[in-house]
Order: sequence, then structure tokens, then C-alpha cells
Amino acid sequence: MIVKALTHVLSPGGSGGRLSILIFHRVHARSDRIRNWDLDALEFERTIRWLKGWFNVLPLDQAIARLYEKTLPARAATITFDDGYADNCTVAMPILRDHGLTATFFIATGYLDGGRMWNDTVVEAVRYCGKPRLDLSAEGLGVHELDSEVARRQAIMRILNEVKYREPLARRKAVDYVASATGASLPTDLMLTSEQVRAMRRAGMLIGAHTVTHPILARLDTAEVNREISESKQFLETLLQEHVGFFAYPNGKPNVDYRAADANLLRGLGFDAAVTTAWGVADVQSDRMQLPRFTPWDKTRFRFAARLVQNLWQSSQLRAEQSAD
Repeated sequence: MIVKALTHVLSPGGSGGRLSILIFHRVHARSDRIRNWDLDALEFERTIRWLKGWFNVLPLDQAIARLYEKTLPARAATITFDDGYADNCTVAMPILRDHGLTATFFIATGYLDGGRMWNDTVVEAVRYCGKPRLDLSAEGLGVHELDSEVARRQAIMRILNEVKYREPLARRKAVDYVASATGASLPTDLMLTSEQVRAMRRAGMLIGAHTVTHPILARLDTAEVNREISESKQFLETLLQEHVGFFAYPNGKPNVDYRAADANLLRGLGFDAAVTTAWGVADVQSDRMQLPRFTPWDKTRFRFAARLVQNLWQSSQLRAEQSAD
């Protein structure tokens, strides 16, 4: 009850409405000891129960419309997923439906139907590498001990951090090198199929665009950004035979992963709203094309709630300071 009371105060409705937009990626059917930064089914179901008890959880389209109409209920929240993993359909969606909730799934369309995102190539290559030590120094990626699950996770994070902001061709070359150096057999069923995307939409889920190949938009020129975004949108609209009005920026940090010019481009492409990974809470003053998102990473009820409340509090303080200026 304390959490619900605090969120009611910090997230009012009406003209002062505030919208918490939560972000997830994968939900594993069972605990994954290598990729342990994502939730498993039990953890996700527990998180959904917490959210449903503390918030009025709305579909993204309704939530954004009501935010700007100033008719948002108090304690408003909405759920989003990025990238387009198959377990979004097979694991996350049944849990959402059991609780009478929907979510918005942002799809990197180039990886549907058997594709694999570059970061997953790294994760799975290191996971299934049969060597106790992995030397990637020829590509400037260091030498990594793989003698434990902890060591493998550390190697994965170091490689991902080193490769993430390389130019697209250089990143692809580095990732291919990692896969070749490990000699691992890599999965081809991590991402959604086109039919699963259609099935999710038929089940009442919302589908949004997330580019074709999930690049760092800030590293691309305007023509490349336009192509990545517009082709993703067009693919989904053809697949679903309806308007696709929502977009999520890959990685999503303002002025790091995308630029103000990229947000402006979205307006011209006919999007209704776009979401980032900047922490915070959306209010009526928020730019529709740069809405903040935040999900606590804590796995206990108290810590999860405390960080959610902290996000609401800090966002309200920041908005107050901006208004004073």
C-alpha cells in the first residue's frame, strides 16, 4: 500500500499526468546463467504482478493519447519490449495475457525469420566456445579466460562494450571474427518469425519499428538513418496491413545513440511517437519523439519499488527545476 500511495502522489493524472514507460528485452523460459541480465518467466510474472498492483497499466497508444489529452489516470504505466526476440511471443505474451495486459513490441525487422542480432552472435559464440581461453587480440578485442560462467559473462560484456560503437562495417567484421575464433555453432531461432509478429498483433499486442539492422543512428548519415527507419516501418506496415506509428531508438541514449535531427526525421516519416532509453517519466511537456523509459533491474520487491519511486521523484524534481528556470 505504501508504494501505491507514493506512486499516486508522484504520478498524478489529468493535466499533471505522468506516464512511466517500462522497457524489457527478453524473457527466458527458464533461468539463463550466462545471459542473467534478462528476466526468466517466473521473474517476469512476478514483476508484472507488482506493476499491476501499483500502476494503471495501459496500452502505449492509449497512454500517449491520454497523456497529451490530459486525461491520463493517476499511476499510469505502459510496457514495451525492444528488438523482437522469439520469447516475447512464446514466453512474455502468455504471461501478459494471463494478467489481462498488453505491451508494445519494437521490432528490428532485418533479424526476423532466422536472423540473429550482432550482440547475440557475441553472446552465443562465447557461451558455446569450447576453449578455456579466447584470444581475440588480432582484432583488438583482448584475451579472455573462459573457465567459469562468471568469466564468460565478463568476456561477453567486455567484447560488447568494445564493439558496440564501431562503424557498422567494422562492427560486423569484428563480430564475424569473434564467431570464427570461437568455432561455436550458433542458434538461428532467437528472433521472431513474421507469422509470430502477426499473431502477437492479432492477440492485441502493439507493434512498433526499431530500424532494420539496429545500428547506432548517430554513427550514420541522414540518408542511412532514413533508410533504416523507413524500411523498418514499411516492412511492418506491409506485414500487418496497418499504420505503424511508434518507434524505439536502438540503444536509445539522446545525443549518444541518436541526434535531435534523427528525432525530427521521425516526424516527417509519419510516426506518432518515439521512445528512448533516457531515464525519466513522460509528461505533457515531453517531446513525443523522445519519450523517456525506465525499468528497475532489481529482483526483489522492495528494491524494485524503491527504484521506481526514485525515478518518479527525480523526474519530478528535474521538471520543477526546468520550470523554475
